[in-house]
This record gives sequence, structure tokens and C-alpha cells, in this order.
Amino acid sequence: MGLGFDGVDGMKSGLVAFCFPGQGSLEVGMGQEVATAVPEAMKVFERCSAASGMDLQRLCFEGTEEELVETEVQQPALVATSLAVLAAVKERGIKPDFVVGHSVGEFAALAAAGAMRFEEAVVLVRERGLAMAEAARKNPGSMAAILGLDDEVVERICRRILNVWPANYNCPGQIVVSGENPAIDEACAAAEREGARRAIKLRVSGAFHSPLVARAADRLRPALDRVKFAEPAAPFMSTVTARIESAKRMGPLLVEQLTAPVRFTQATQALMMEGVHTFVEVGPGNVLAGLIKRIDRNVKTVSVSTPEEIDKLEETLSSG
Repeated sequence: MGLGFDGVDGMKSGLVAFCFPGQGSLEVGMGQEVATAVPEAMKVFERCSAASGMDLQRLCFEGTEEELVETEVQQPALVATSLAVLAAVKERGIKPDFVVGHSVGEFAALAAAGAMRFEEAVVLVRERGLAMAEAARKNPGSMAAILGLDDEVVERICRRILNVWPANYNCPGQIVVSGENPAIDEACAAAEREGARRAIKLRVSGAFHSPLVARAADRLRPALDRVKFAEPAAPFMSTVTARIESAKRMGPLLVEQLTAPVRFTQATQALMMEGVHTFVEVGPGNVLAGLIKRIDRNVKTVSVSTPEEIDKLEETLSSG
């Protein structure tokens, strides 16, 4: 499953991409059901807890939303949960043809593809969360989702207003902007004047994916420089460049990612051009599956975080 080829002419058909969610996909109790049912998944929580110095089992299984929502907690908790679910999926012999991640999900994607060890991913993500939280405290800002406008209109608003930038290209008609608090308010008002369906301020602690968190990139760079990335077993689609990227580019891209926009729309479209027809969201929630369906209604999406959902994934892939 995965690695599908048409035996006649060698052309790939019906390829599978594993997608790993970012902040905002957290759920109270995430990962507990799969870890209880699959020993390999529980081992991932144990390994990630030991590596990060955080009790990720307790946080994911029993933590309150107030605890989990903190950037420095949420990021390692999400990545550990995604990797635990991945371990349960791999137990069934299911592998991806490509991997992609939304923001912090890129760390899980790279670990899933064997470009770095699970422990390295969660340690880096712990440092990333701390760096982003510190940068947000020193340079306050916020983010807002603009719904119902073309990308070009939102980009034009951002060019017109000082200190606000496009941060997430989530799907057509949904862009998140990031910047200083007054600039975000001004951008929301401008978007509504342009005919946006809604402009919603997000519950985040900073202006992520913007130049305002550049000091987080400075703090994370030395930790990334120490990691020796391997070539991924499944090609890695970057949401910074919307291109397949090699091991030597991974460290610099994970630094750039902090201040660059997440081009999830463009990366998803590029995967479709590569022949991907099934997108499997590995980890809590179904945010990415919803975005992908808005990008192209014709592709298959499956969100996987429980044993029952893994059963459904197996059925979906075996039925072609």
C-alpha cells in the first residue's frame, strides 16, 4: 500500500501522501486510544518523553486544554502524537509515497520519512516551541484568518499595511495573516471592506511565520546545525518552497519556515501534479483533510488518529 505503480509503462498511479498537522489540531486526550491499543505507539510516547524531558504521555492523555494550548507544550505534544499514530499505521505495513507537514508538522513528516530520528524531531520541536514563545513575548503580535477572498487580494492588503504579512496559504479562499496587533486589526477591517466573508483573529500567542519572530530562527539554527539529516525514504514536499527537497536543504528550510509563509495550498497542488490521489492526515484532528478537500474535491482524504480510523485507512487503500 502506497508506492503504487502501473506495471505497464512504469507510470505512478494512485500515490499516497502522509500529511502531518500543525498547531491548532490539538485535542485533549490525543493519542491515548491508539497508544493503549498498539504497544509500538506507546513506545513512541515513552521515547519522545525521555528525549524531550517532558511527560508527553501525561500531557497528551490527561493534560487540560489550558496546558496544551501553550506553544512550547503544544508543539512537542502534537509531533509525539503524530509519530505515535504513524507507528500504529506502519504496524499494518502502510507506507507513504510522499510526506508533507503543515508548519511544525514538517518535523513529524521528516521523522516519518527517516530523515531524522523521532527523538531528534521532538527535541528540535521542544526548542522551536520555546524559541517561538520567547520571540512572541519580546515582539508581540497576532494572526487572523481571512475567509472568502482571493490570495491576490489578501496579498495586496498586506503590501498596503505596514507590519502585516501572509502567513498560511491554507486553501483557496483561506489565508492567515500575521503581524503587529494594530496592523492585524487594520488588515481585518480592510479585508471586510474588500468583501471577505469573515476575518477571524486566532488564539495564538504571537505573529508566527512573519519577520516579527526572526529571533526564534536565530535561537533554533544552532540546534538544527547539529542534526545530520538523511535522505528521506519517501520524498519530502516542503511547504516553504512547494517543491521536493533533499537532505542538505532541510536544516536551512526548517529555520526559514519560522518566518516564511506556509504554502500548504501550493504544496498540495504540487503533490497532485506528482500523481498523489490519496492524502492521509496522520495525527489529531481533521483540519488538513478539510483544507485538502477545498483545494481539490476529487482527491481522497483520510484522517487517522484512532485504531478504528486505521482500520478505515486500510480498507480505503486496499479498495484502490
